[in-house]
Amino acid sequence: MDAATLDAEVAELRAAAHAYHSRYETIPNLAWPEGMRVAVNFTLDFDAMLLRRLKNEPPMQLAKGEFGGRVGIWRAVELFSRLGVKATIFTVGRICELYPDALRHVLAEGHEIADHMWEHHVPKDPAMEDDHFMKTIAAFRHTLDYRTVGSRSRHSNSLLVREGFIYNSHGSADHGPHYIHDGAGNTVLNLPFHYAIDDAMFYSANWQGSPLIANRFSDTDRVEEMWWHGFRQQYRRGGYLNVCLHPFVSGRAQRIDMLDRLVRRMQTLPGVWFPTSAELARHVITTRPPQGGR
Repeated sequence: MDAATLDAEVAELRAAAHAYHSRYETIPNLAWPEGMRVAVNFTLDFDAMLLRRLKNEPPMQLAKGEFGGRVGIWRAVELFSRLGVKATIFTVGRICELYPDALRHVLAEGHEIADHMWEHHVPKDPAMEDDHFMKTIAAFRHTLDYRTVGSRSRHSNSLLVREGFIYNSHGSADHGPHYIHDGAGNTVLNLPFHYAIDDAMFYSANWQGSPLIANRFSDTDRVEEMWWHGFRQQYRRGGYLNVCLHPFVSGRAQRIDMLDRLVRRMQTLPGVWFPTSAELARHVITTRPPQGGR
């Protein structure tokens, strides 16, 4: 390869890297409401057996998912309401057909419901993606008389902005809230989470078809200490933590007890803010609006 060709390829790679980097707008020195030192979102992915069906998993996996709708979500809502924590439940649109009473209870207790796709996947075809997205919005409206402003999905920024959504909670490009621009003038705040603070990574057998040798049944005390130290690290920084849970996973009795202990430990420290994802997003957007895009 001659020098001119190499220089051209390097320039092309640099341009691509710059374009990718420009999609992300970090928010340094983000301040929380007066008196608050750290923000903690407790978020639950309420998809019951729908992801299990999508992955064509065996009946026992479907039964585990069903437990989330029949028992787990109720236990989680009771826990967070009792401890004064406002949670965000990211739910699949079709859950409105399967467990409407559970979702009504979530709202009655003052928690947030947000989009988690229609059937737990985003179609590649733009028209089909639009159809799925609007089905979820319609299901929330007809079943719950509710309009959400947030998502946990790979839905395009253009769709989210078009329908008035203000945040997504997907991916982990930064420790804290940050903006994502799509290059076409559509900007959405992202509230990141990471699989290190995700219950499915520690308590799952045959997760998404994984072999039995990959079973991950961690002791709840071990998980509590890992998450506690993750929280303390963000507390020292004055940062942000997004705890990702699943009702069919953490709804089991000993795991609910662990969450009870963990939240109570967090509450022993001054200045810990437990907003819904929408409350946190509105604070960020109001105090530190994006510098580019809309």
